[in-house]
Formats: sequence, C-alpha cells, structure tokens
Amino acid sequence: MALDRRTIILGVAASDAHVVANHLIAMRLRAGGFEVVNLGACTTLYEFGDAWQARPWAEAVVIGSLNGHAYQDLLDLPHLRQSGLLGCPVVLGGNLSVGAVKDADAHERLYELGVDRIVADPEDLPPVLDELRAARHRQYDHA
Repeated sequence: MALDRRTIILGVAASDAHVVANHLIAMRLRAGGFEVVNLGACTTLYEFGDAWQARPWAEAVVIGSLNGHAYQDLLDLPHLRQSGLLGCPVVLGGNLSVGAVKDADAHERLYELGVDRIVADPEDLPPVLDELRAARHRQYDHA
C-alpha cells in the first residue's frame, strides 16, 4: 500500500452539475502537492467507487454538492462500504440541504450514511485530509 502518495478522488454529486468550486478545489489541492483525480460533475457513487478501486491508495473521496440533494445522492454509500467497493474516507462539502432554512439534522443523517467528514469551508479541506492521513498511518502502525 502506497501511504506516501497524496491522491484524492474529487467530484460533484450525481444530481449536481456545479463545477466551478470543483475546479477551484482541484487547483488548490494540486498546488498543495496532491494528485487529484477529478471526476467532474454528475458523478455517481459507483463512479467514485470505480475510481477508488483503480487507486486503492487514495486518501479520500471528496464530494461536492451545491444543489442541496447530497443525502439523496449518497443513499447507496452504505452498500458501497459494506460490499468493499469504496474503502477510503468520504469527505463532503457544499450546500447540503435544500432551502434557505437549513435542516438541523442534515449533517447527522449524512454521517449515518457513512460520510466521514463534512467540510464547510474549502480552506479547511487540506487540514482535514492531513488528519485523515495521520489517522490512517496510526491504524497501519497498530495493525
């Protein structure tokens, strides 16, 4: 396993075609030394899973959603996790619920689906990825 590689799989949730933030995040991560596999807009969970299976050393799958339908787009996440089709942390960011008044339970429901981290500000993404990497190293050190 290549734990020294800093590979991130990035994309926009299946029902969402908003790509500007996706491209800006990809540029920011690349400038920070990450290899970014950018799957673009309207990416299904199964496409994220295929990308992870092709790169099992990837540190995380990072999914953006601006249309507020992240929960619906991630409903198959428990199945992918249980079947071994997606085995790295999933980080989610963006507008995660529909409407001007945000659903107070939206984050809890997303965590229950299997999302590992929710990032509100793209500037927080690199430190979150560093934390996930450190946790992964600790896991392998104790294995």
